Amino acid sequence: MQKPKGTFDVIEEIQLYHMIEKAIRKMAKRFSVQEIRTPHFEHSELFHRSVGESTDVVGKETYRFQDRGGRDITLRPEGTAGVVRAFVENKLYANPQKVQKFYYVGSMFRYERPQKGRFREFNTFGVEAFGSAHPKLDAEVIELAYRLTLSLGIQPLVVHINSLGDGQSKALYKEALQAHLTPYLPSLCTDCQTRFETNPLRILDCKVDAQHEAILHAPKPLDYLVEDDQKHFKTVLHYLDAQGIPYTVDNRLVRGLDYYTHTVFEIKTDETLLGQQNTLCGGGRYNHLVETLGGPSTPAVGFGFGLERLIVALKAALKELPVESIDVYIGALGEEALVASSVLAAKLRKQNLAVESSFEPLSLKAQFKQSDRLNARFFCLLGEDEVRAGTVSIKDQITKEEATLKQSQAAFYIIDKLTHDHTCVDCDEGA
Repeated sequence: MQKPKGTFDVIEEIQLYHMIEKAIRKMAKRFSVQEIRTPHFEHSELFHRSVGESTDVVGKETYRFQDRGGRDITLRPEGTAGVVRAFVENKLYANPQKVQKFYYVGSMFRYERPQKGRFREFNTFGVEAFGSAHPKLDAEVIELAYRLTLSLGIQPLVVHINSLGDGQSKALYKEALQAHLTPYLPSLCTDCQTRFETNPLRILDCKVDAQHEAILHAPKPLDYLVEDDQKHFKTVLHYLDAQGIPYTVDNRLVRGLDYYTHTVFEIKTDETLLGQQNTLCGGGRYNHLVETLGGPSTPAVGFGFGLERLIVALKAALKELPVESIDVYIGALGEEALVASSVLAAKLRKQNLAVESSFEPLSLKAQFKQSDRLNARFFCLLGEDEVRAGTVSIKDQITKEEATLKQSQAAFYIIDKLTHDHTCVDCDEGA
């Protein structure tokens, strides 16, 4: 039996997932963003109404099926639609807190060609912020994404940003873009010819025709923004300047989902880390999606990270994986010592220490090897003499200090050592 194409088992890289998830929780707390969890599958209509019938995501990439009750179900291809559905269904718009911010981490599913950092089942970290149309919220969401990536040690980073405007601006631009593309239509790829009527902005994002004259010389969305939309975009840039976040205005950036209005952005890193597919994060404002899904008019903005893409960049930035370690390895010589090691391990674990020991009689040399493989900070030895005396011999594998103590004192001794050099496995939680 083998895993399906486009999926993967997480074994050695689990440390990197933990590192990223820990950074997410810390950053979410700093920005006062609360976690939300939504179903892995939804009624297919949700994605057709929100993401858009004409998008590649809905048209080509969804895992869509009928369940045993005949219901039309789709595995979620992205996170925003489900969060907005939950926002409307649970009437979160009625909460007294005007601006509400949520984050999620979980599996998404798209039937697309697997490649480096891109899979058919993948994990996404996303943030969705509801309740304010002010440009400050756009900038804060971008800042959160930027600060998170920076905190992981991934550099250099640049925010690519553009504006699609809203309503009148989008209509004016669509008309100008279609007029420009019409003479070139026969020479564009099949997908672009289809997009011409349904979603012409997506043509600007085409990978096949990226260097086509029609795209290289296409009109720019910023040239068709009405005054209010221009003001919104300039204010977003002003906030980014004030926060010291590097950005470049990318006239061709449109993003691939129908619901975007006003600000759209991506965070990119150096191609040496990810190759040409060097986008780590993408998002933007979507002021009409809540209303489209049956809620009251509610402006919103958000983004999504692919964790697998982040991990590729993180591995390149770190050069090598972080070393997993435990606090204590308990060596036992003899059957009575094995029983005593179980009792001692239980006492140490009650004090939040990470502990491992042998499950069968082994030589002292073999147990030291196991301790080294686990990168244990302390080696505790229980032999016949220690069992009779109720003591334990403890060796600090870093400082090489040794001590023989009562077993009841072992936890206090180890915790004191770890507290003073901050190597305890739990001491940096929530830092």
